[in-house]
Amino acid sequence: MSDQDDINLEGGDAGAGEGKKSGGGMLPQLLKWVAIVLGALIFIITVVVVTVNIMGGSGKNQTSIPVSEEYTGLREVLQWYQAVGTIQTRTTDSIPASVVMDVAFGYTFDDKVTPAELSSRLVEIKDFLRSFIQRKTAAELKNEEKIKIEIRNYINDNILSKSKIKDVRFTKYEIVEQ
Repeated sequence: MSDQDDINLEGGDAGAGEGKKSGGGMLPQLLKWVAIVLGALIFIITVVVVTVNIMGGSGKNQTSIPVSEEYTGLREVLQWYQAVGTIQTRTTDSIPASVVMDVAFGYTFDDKVTPAELSSRLVEIKDFLRSFIQRKTAAELKNEEKIKIEIRNYINDNILSKSKIKDVRFTKYEIVEQ
């Protein structure tokens, strides 16, 4: 009988041991999957952080509104050629108005060619300015911006050949109607 009891005990122990194995095997399986998920999350977060830093993680706000140079208020710094002197003439009105003006021509800051060409063509420029004003009426001359553009365009197109002026300004601009 003791042999049978040993057999039964072993069989009973074997049955009891299998029950513990299946219950004890579930906890390691659960811990294994939790560890895999946590490892995957850490890996994904690491990849995202590294990618963002490499691709431009300077912290710039992606929703910033671009501002064009036209509205920034920054203008090119120009040098000014003022050797033209005073131009004094009359308008083409039936009762002519007297016009007195001093003109300055703006050109690129480090440009050496433009002032040399302006100096060499000074007589042509003075003659153009005098005749240009004589062909206008006092009413036409009151629109200064239009006059400046016309002067700049004519000088660039017809007088200067090697360079261009960027701007025209009046240091004195008087129209005296009688």
